[in-house]
Amino acid sequence: MTKDECKQVVLDIIADIAPDEDLSNVKPDVRLRDQLQLDSMDFLDIVMELRKRHAIEVPEAEYPKLASLDSCADYLTPKFNALPPKS
Repeated sequence: MTKDECKQVVLDIIADIAPDEDLSNVKPDVRLRDQLQLDSMDFLDIVMELRKRHAIEVPEAEYPKLASLDSCADYLTPKFNALPPKS
């Protein structure tokens, strides 16, 4: 998975948990919570959806690594690429 594909996965999850948000102008280098109306519960939903949909575990101590789309891609891309191939 590329970093751009990883960013799209995160945007898809945000679109599902916050359907009223306009994601067309999200800046990849700005904290998501500074751009969108996401609260701490929304953020936890993102983490839970990563686990449920993609089997990606994010320890609570590493939540700050998911602050922006760029940091999400930097953190999650190696995790996605380490997953066993789907059969």
